Amino acid sequence: MLTGTFTAIITPFKEDAVDTDGLDALVDFQIQNGITGILAVGTTGESPVLSWQEHAQVVDQIAARTKGKCACIAGAGSNNTKEALVAARHAADAGVEALLLVDPYYNGPSSIEIRREYVAPVAEAFPGVQVIPYVIPGRTGAQLLPEDLGLLFRDYPNVATVKEATGDLENMKRTRKCCGPEYTILSGDDGMTYDMMTDPSVAAAGVISVASNVAPAAVSRMVALLKKGDQAEAGRLLEGLQPLFSLVTVKTMEQSSLGEVVCRARNPLAFKALMTILGMPSGGCRRPLGLMTRNGIETVLSAARSVQSNHPEILKPIEEFFDVNIAERLENPAIWESLYYGEYG
Repeated sequence: MLTGTFTAIITPFKEDAVDTDGLDALVDFQIQNGITGILAVGTTGESPVLSWQEHAQVVDQIAARTKGKCACIAGAGSNNTKEALVAARHAADAGVEALLLVDPYYNGPSSIEIRREYVAPVAEAFPGVQVIPYVIPGRTGAQLLPEDLGLLFRDYPNVATVKEATGDLENMKRTRKCCGPEYTILSGDDGMTYDMMTDPSVAAAGVISVASNVAPAAVSRMVALLKKGDQAEAGRLLEGLQPLFSLVTVKTMEQSSLGEVVCRARNPLAFKALMTILGMPSGGCRRPLGLMTRNGIETVLSAARSVQSNHPEILKPIEEFFDVNIAERLENPAIWESLYYGEYG
């Protein structure tokens, strides 16, 4: 059973190639800070803009680096089942413990199609590997429904976990009802992890986290406290982590020459900017993701400064591992002036 805190690790780039040394450092940082497992090339790892050769390279590297130290989950999702099967074969051969299958995006199959034509073929082909559906309709335009999750669990013992990112507690409760008490629900939304783990009608067992890229020890401790039932202490940690959780999507209002517009900087843009500011390997995002706006960067800085001021222990492991001074970096404009666009246009 996969329970605990898993980091959906960011893929660092250097001169538009995968930064293999930086990736090793990020993996080692996670392991040193007690993470349960690492998700390689999930969507946070920018899987849509990696070539399949790069995808395989990152899976191989993380699977080897984590072996005997923590679990490795490999992203194998696609909107093409043949591609998903190829990615799953490579990951299984690399020795990963589990595969993550995001709901097929854009072509938008129905729930029965996702179950029969996508998840089931992978589960059948790799019965010795856990297969984790990733349900995030806000990003995919499709949704594997609780009833079909239950049917998959009935027919395939290796489909016993879901990464749940619908943002809908009622949907999560329905998943628990359809799948039963032995099924594992993992939060796919950092900000909902506390509620998902403390609501007995959901009874989530952990999180596949974005914020744990920069705060693995704190997120892991919050999850461990919740599993022990210490909601008070977990709540205090949640308060400290909340500014980081808010960065998964950064929404700002911008003024263009044609009027006011809404700008949404979506994951992993804000976290890659934050990692650069903090002195961690990152390298920016690949197109079509680009830069944040000045207002967006100010939001990231405000969140980081809040954490550093009120709960410095959360970011302290970064200082120790990467040998940086976070307080100084958060006040040095030279570090972040290349991370945002100039005027909107």
